Amino acid sequence: MSDQQSPIKTRREGAILEVTLDRPKANAIDLATSRIMGDVFAEFRDDDSLRVCIITGAGEKFFCPGWDLKGAAGGDAVDGDYGLGGFGGLQELRDLNKPVIAAVNGIACGGGLEWALSADIILAAEHATFALPEIRSGTIADAASIKLPKRIPYHIAMELLLTGRWFDAEEAKTWGIVNHIHPSAGLLDAAWEMARLLASGPPLVYAAIKEVVRDAEDSKFQDAMNRVTGRHLRTIDVLYGSEDNLEGAKAFAEKRDPVWKGR
Repeated sequence: MSDQQSPIKTRREGAILEVTLDRPKANAIDLATSRIMGDVFAEFRDDDSLRVCIITGAGEKFFCPGWDLKGAAGGDAVDGDYGLGGFGGLQELRDLNKPVIAAVNGIACGGGLEWALSADIILAAEHATFALPEIRSGTIADAASIKLPKRIPYHIAMELLLTGRWFDAEEAKTWGIVNHIHPSAGLLDAAWEMARLLASGPPLVYAAIKEVVRDAEDSKFQDAMNRVTGRHLRTIDVLYGSEDNLEGAKAFAEKRDPVWKGR
């Protein structure tokens, strides 16, 4: 998926893929890097042998500060070709029905925080800091403006968006932006522990959960329920006709651990 010269490094263990943004000095993302990221995450999505992804940044200072302003000064247009999945390869990637864990190892601001928000579970190092400073550059944190007011209290989201102020990992956890905080030295170990737990679970159920959550985001409750119970969502239809669905019931009846095959 990547080579040593690439700003994206990957490591695989069984069904788990670790993706590290490694672009000195600060892990900023330019157009070329975003396109590479999109290809990597599309491969992850389409590889049936992979079940969980961890995203992180190289080093201990920066997770990702977002858009590469030096690249912009060199001619990268902010509305240029980000590649598959949009900026950072994740936030607009269609049909990504596998769990993604963000291990935020340092500064996550602007598009870097938006990249983390594209994950399903966010773990942070104790020293991690966050901000949406786009307001100070005369632009908008577009993805965060859409996501944050739906995920955390509206007035807190608006304060962060309108002031661009910095906040630490403890405050991020208070508002539910991150799930857990870990010592820096143990952050990746914690992410891998979480990933192994998820990788041992039922991939078809995970896919159905992610599609239902996406589909229901802007739907009335009963409309969303009707689509689920009527098997109108592809992942629901696949799940209810699968070997894994039957295996779950059989394992429960036989008082044993289920063996998930993803089919």
